[in-house]
Amino acid sequence: MKKKLIKIIISLILFVFSMVIKFENVWINNTLFAISYIIVGFEILRKAIRNIFRGKVFDENFLMSIATIGAFAIGEFPEAVAVMLFYQVGELFQSYAVDKSRKSIANLMDIRPDYANVYRDGKLEKVNPDEVKIGETIVIKPGEKVALDGHIVEGKTTLDMKALTGEALPKEAEEGEEILSGCINLNGTIKVEVTKEYGESTVSKILNLVENASSKKTKSENFITKFARYYTPIVVIIAIILSIVPPLLIEGANFQDWLYRALSFLVVSCPCALVISIPLSFFGGIGGASKMGILVKGSNYLEALSNTEIVVFDKTGTLTEGVFEVQKVEPIGISKDELLKMVAYAENYSNHPISKSVKKAYGKEIDEKQIVNSQELSGRGIEAKIGEQNVLVGNEKLMHEKKIEFTKCNDIGTILYVAIEGKYVGYILIADKIKEDSKKTIAELKKNNIKQTVMLTGDRKEVGEAVAKEIGLDKVYTELLPDGKVVKVEELLKAKSEKGKLAFVGDGINDAPVLAISDVGIAMGGLGSDAAIEAADVVIMTDEPSKILKAIKLSKKTMRIVKENIIFAIGVKIAVLILTAIGLSSMWQAVFADVGVSVIAILNALRALKA
Repeated sequence: MKKKLIKIIISLILFVFSMVIKFENVWINNTLFAISYIIVGFEILRKAIRNIFRGKVFDENFLMSIATIGAFAIGEFPEAVAVMLFYQVGELFQSYAVDKSRKSIANLMDIRPDYANVYRDGKLEKVNPDEVKIGETIVIKPGEKVALDGHIVEGKTTLDMKALTGEALPKEAEEGEEILSGCINLNGTIKVEVTKEYGESTVSKILNLVENASSKKTKSENFITKFARYYTPIVVIIAIILSIVPPLLIEGANFQDWLYRALSFLVVSCPCALVISIPLSFFGGIGGASKMGILVKGSNYLEALSNTEIVVFDKTGTLTEGVFEVQKVEPIGISKDELLKMVAYAENYSNHPISKSVKKAYGKEIDEKQIVNSQELSGRGIEAKIGEQNVLVGNEKLMHEKKIEFTKCNDIGTILYVAIEGKYVGYILIADKIKEDSKKTIAELKKNNIKQTVMLTGDRKEVGEAVAKEIGLDKVYTELLPDGKVVKVEELLKAKSEKGKLAFVGDGINDAPVLAISDVGIAMGGLGSDAAIEAADVVIMTDEPSKILKAIKLSKKTMRIVKENIIFAIGVKIAVLILTAIGLSSMWQAVFADVGVSVIAILNALRALKA
């Protein structure tokens, strides 16, 4: 950009000097114009000649070259230089615009780790992240990037997750917790056992997605490519006819005058505003999405999102947290703390997710000396002796088997009924928690013209229907295996309109087939499986359903900008082409029309960056 700017400034100085100071010998002025032209236009001429030999004759370089050389041929030296000068100013704007939009995505490249501190033979070595193997221990010091995925084996710290999730709030992490590559360690030194090689790590996958994000073309971009292919030869033929036919058929018509009109016609006909601004709009949209922690794998998926009619959700891990948590503690005759303590002690030796959730809710150290005996009763629960008290924790079957009178709970989830010394003392409800923003997301999707919201789940009917009712979904299909989900999505794909699109949102390995067949597959990337992320077209890094709504809104904004640029550029060009053909527009006006349209379209395209 600096080189281009220097060339433009030198050329502009020579151009202004030649325009202001008129030498007696006109050839001095013309020579200065020619030098100015060569400085600013040599690269365009070189590209035009090179492309002709490569078979790419009709491009903007060819149009600019033939128009300016023609202007020299008819003695319009100032206008020839002005055409090339203003065109290069437009190109400079383009370079700046592309650079700015790329930076929004390139900022993500800062998450690429330069090295990893790994323990080998009792020593700490600084190595390339590619060289670290699964199972090795790495040390991450304050201020360093997390090089590889793993779990903390020693220490605790605060992590800056902004590059991964878009969230400014740091996350606390301690021993035993998973840690993702790409975040930054803010304070404490931690030791991490590596669970994924660098090529499979979060940071590597993100960089791969970003680097390939603009490689797939949308229908709109293909339209522009085809448009330019047919449009350019047509305007060249019209220009030739315009320069030859009127002087032959119209009495008193001046050949030089009509040649000037034809050359002006060529200048204004250049389709660079469309060719530049439309891919830039999509690139800006992808960059804007990345700022919000949404990775779009291609601009075609950004376009498809804007036409979404049906959004289909998986349940566990997508609309719900995907982890068992104690939702309710209902004691009878004892305190909540005492009930929770008894159940936690009884469940102490079990590794079942239900047991872990109770111990997590209890949150205190368990004195194992108080656990005299603990026996797991298959399919029913646990019988234990805590101190001097006999404790029963289990389902309805256990209560009936031990002939204990209890009050049945009709809440949705796993119910742990508790009896102490043969007397019923209450229950604990354990269920998957609905994400905070799930209900609001569904309501907002409906407000934004999404015709149908559907949930597919392998969970029990009563659980699936309860969740669907609570968050306001239109339909729910339960007890589905992966192939069942595929069948339902295929049915929904047939039900949508011709232009409408179906988006599926999931996070598990079993969602991968459905993500692949959907018009737009959206994966919850934070906790989602590798298979789901690989099969998806869009990845939500924060696991927040509300980001789906943001992605759809951004896609619609991007498409609106693309359409504005197409209508504006074609409309102005047609108007100026007509004025040029009938002699009401000069080459100067043609230049301003072409460069002006390009600059305005580019500036408009940059709005897509503002998420």
